[in-house]
Amino acid sequence: MIRQRGVRLAIAFVVVLLAACAAPRTRPLQQPNEQLLAGQTAREQKLAADSNWGLSGRLGVSDGHDGGSGSLEWTQHGAQFRFSVHAPVTGKTWTLSGRPQHAVLEGLRDQPVDGDDAAALLEHELGWRVPVAELAYWVRGMRAALDARIAFGADGLPATIVEAGWTVQYQDYDTTRQPPLPGKVFASKGEYKVRLAIRDWAHP
Repeated sequence: MIRQRGVRLAIAFVVVLLAACAAPRTRPLQQPNEQLLAGQTAREQKLAADSNWGLSGRLGVSDGHDGGSGSLEWTQHGAQFRFSVHAPVTGKTWTLSGRPQHAVLEGLRDQPVDGDDAAALLEHELGWRVPVAELAYWVRGMRAALDARIAFGADGLPATIVEAGWTVQYQDYDTTRQPPLPGKVFASKGEYKVRLAIRDWAHP
């Protein structure tokens, strides 16, 4: 019942996502060599040093049967995060916030709901499988762990990261930022899909 209520509060089935969240086109990939990996490591070190960041855009989630989408505002202050999704069809906004080992979900019930794990809390309440901890790295084109597999585009930027059973694909980097940041992020694990179309990056 809780899950059904959560899904009703999430907007529309994921097939109504904007064209901006369409699946990425295949593009030529470069297998990693020492130069590409060294460049990625340097890029990740620079991004990791900037631990306060934010983004706005659109989020789409699907499990192959049900899903939802909405506008997203995400702020990150070190290990603390705030992940707010607004569903324009229903006018509802829910917010997931917290830090490692503690998360709070507000806006779905009369009272906030908390738990030890942000991803587990989101899946329990909404039925959404979103790897929250890893996504904080992936959304900026970073590996969450150095043993992740990675392939690069012709521009030398990450095109695909495979990690924790998920395949993450990238398109449309904003090269006016240094280091460049993704414009579209598509993560999938079997039938589970998480899609982000990023409109703007910020430093909150």
